[in-house]
Amino acid sequence: MNDIIDFHTHQYDTTAALIAVDPRQFDPQPGLWYSVGFHPWNEVEKITEEDFDLLRRCAAHPQVLAIGETGMDALRGASLDIQGEVFSRHLLIAADVAKPVVVHSVRTVQNILSIRRKSGLTAVPLAIHGMRSNAHVAQTWLDAGCYLSFGARFNPAALLATPIDRLLIETDDSDTPINEVATLVAQTLHLTTAEVIKHAIDNARQLLNY
Repeated sequence: MNDIIDFHTHQYDTTAALIAVDPRQFDPQPGLWYSVGFHPWNEVEKITEEDFDLLRRCAAHPQVLAIGETGMDALRGASLDIQGEVFSRHLLIAADVAKPVVVHSVRTVQNILSIRRKSGLTAVPLAIHGMRSNAHVAQTWLDAGCYLSFGARFNPAALLATPIDRLLIETDDSDTPINEVATLVAQTLHLTTAEVIKHAIDNARQLLNY
């Protein structure tokens, strides 16, 4: 299978990427890698035990390397209490299958880290996707041991605060190709595009254990 350059995308036919899908739409194709989870925007208040059972089965699939995206969003979706409970269930499943969690977070950094801490699952690795927040928020995630994934839009100070061995890059739902994302990141870090891509691949291998 391909190395992962693009850490997070919703394009279902993309190689060299970690493809994020809802477990209810999980249909693994040869040669592709996936993360599976319930996005906090997708009516998580309606998730049933049968849905969580499906997530558990998908999580164990050999082409699934991570759980998510999941997380919390203070601006959209169900109440934060419900979102937090769903996120907690994802953490438990991730711990059971020894895989990291891809996190969606909008103004909820302390909520997410508190849930992780109170659950006793701080050993479950987190990768914060779509990192656009400032350097202070980035440092809060980094202090908690998280990886940060940057797309075409990012806060340069947050990127500069990120150690190179915690750096991931992604396209998410953008039309910007991953090589162009790598170039934008490289320009800020004063590296070459090839260097950023190499680090992104090495970090994805380390985090995802593939």
